[in-house]
Amino acid sequence: MPFPLTLWLVHPDPAICEILLSRFDGLPGVSAQACRFENLPPHDCFVTAANSFGMMTAGIDAAVIAVHGEGLMKRIQSRILDEYLGEQPIGTALVVETELPDYPFIVHAPTMRVPGSIEGSDKVYAATFAALVAIYRHNVTSAKKIETVAFPAMGCGFGGVSHTEAGRQMAAAYRNYLEPPHRFDWDMVARRQKQICYDGNRQVVRG
Repeated sequence: MPFPLTLWLVHPDPAICEILLSRFDGLPGVSAQACRFENLPPHDCFVTAANSFGMMTAGIDAAVIAVHGEGLMKRIQSRILDEYLGEQPIGTALVVETELPDYPFIVHAPTMRVPGSIEGSDKVYAATFAALVAIYRHNVTSAKKIETVAFPAMGCGFGGVSHTEAGRQMAAAYRNYLEPPHRFDWDMVARRQKQICYDGNRQVVRG
């Protein structure tokens, strides 16, 4: 079973926080932090809406590096070189220690190979679910657990995804983290696919 988590949805605009939060309605342990990354209170882990090459020089990634230093980017890039042959696939995530005790972990979870539009895709879901799985696997093996996880609005910068759609895909990923299947059949696969690709009866992700 998954470990219980406290999720923070982070954006400096309170109205956007409310849009994101509305998509998580009914899911436990979710709240919003209407502030910039550098003003977040202590937390266990921040998830970056990253690219496949660990180039953390713009957007929320640049704010992360401004706080944690360029050494963090170099450690992430070294792991991408060693573990992913120089290109981290979308749908994978790395848990990286920061060396700051009040903010001990970063999860590097690419939403895109390189900066550009990901609108109309399921990449926000894939990156969010990958981050949650990486945190789960960390918590299985590590004595230092991750319990409080902060997420930005994944894919809403260079990715061009609307805040309501990003929130929907992120919430779908969190729901699937909380409710993993116990067996496989095509009905389960179809339900999950529809959950990811449709907003109500409207298709928003196209294969």
